[in-house]
Amino acid sequence: MSVPPVPGPAAPVPVRRAGGLALPAVSLGLWQNFGDGTPFADQRRVVLHAVDRGVFHLDLANNYGPPPGAAETTVGRLLATDLRAHRDTLVVTTKAGYRGWPGPYGEHGSRKGLLASLDASLGRLGTDHVDVFWSHRFDPRTPLEETIGALADAVRRGKARHAGISSYSARRTTEALAVADGLGLPLALHQPSYSLLNRWVERPGPDGRSLLDVCGDAGLGVVAFSPLAQGMLTDRYLDGVPAGSRAARGGPLQRAWLTPETLAHVRALDALARGAGLTLPQLAVAWVLRDARVTSVLVGARTTDQLDGTLAAAALPPLDDDLLVAVERHAVDAGINLWGSRSSDL
Repeated sequence: MSVPPVPGPAAPVPVRRAGGLALPAVSLGLWQNFGDGTPFADQRRVVLHAVDRGVFHLDLANNYGPPPGAAETTVGRLLATDLRAHRDTLVVTTKAGYRGWPGPYGEHGSRKGLLASLDASLGRLGTDHVDVFWSHRFDPRTPLEETIGALADAVRRGKARHAGISSYSARRTTEALAVADGLGLPLALHQPSYSLLNRWVERPGPDGRSLLDVCGDAGLGVVAFSPLAQGMLTDRYLDGVPAGSRAARGGPLQRAWLTPETLAHVRALDALARGAGLTLPQLAVAWVLRDARVTSVLVGARTTDQLDGTLAAAALPPLDDDLLVAVERHAVDAGINLWGSRSSDL
């Protein structure tokens, strides 16, 4: 297989489009590393470096921290200072649906909960609107007409420029699109998890179409999150579970996922990446971006060097066909879609 040239760290981040929305091929997700446990100076450094590199999409949610809301507070501080003159060049997005505060309206998809969360998010961000407001999860207990109707009201009132959904299955996305169409709301984006070890978006639904098919047919942009499988697709776990790692601390990355079989596939993918002159994270991001239906990939970062290494994947030429064939043998679904059963019937 041929070796693609790896762009230098200052290579520009390409832009992809979903209808009228332009997004960087790699966006910055603030799910982790942007809570009270990380010094503000470190958070500021990463966000400003990302923006300097052309990453103009900052993706948030009401529960990102910890505590919930902390990541929005960080971005709000930056929007009031360093990024004040850049608000109209940025795409700032937030979500509601997972637990943001105690009580029955602190999570899920009710109109009261979603709109109350949006108001609180705008307060923390110090802005009168976000560019995309997402329903973070499908809620089987709330009619879709109510959930999607709340998104429509947020757009009509000018509190959100666009609306999106996250982690909805192919079936629920089809239903949400129909409801939105009836309300005159053009859904703009879907945010699903997708990686070499988590390929549920490719799985056909009841009508034979996958989530990627549904989004592609509807012109719904796809913003893929967790392309590094919570850090599994890095060199972090090639030789076991190091102390202080996410898997060692507990949380979203579960130690039980690091089975001998899965780690064998990860090591094989790492070897393929190195043979192609890439790092494993670069291969993982480039692989998700290989599909033209993917508008952007969300990545997190603790340091600017870590971010630069990942951003290099966005400017790579298409992956070699022989490399893709070799990767396919190890791009296995490892049962790590923790959002599926909690959000949507898959």
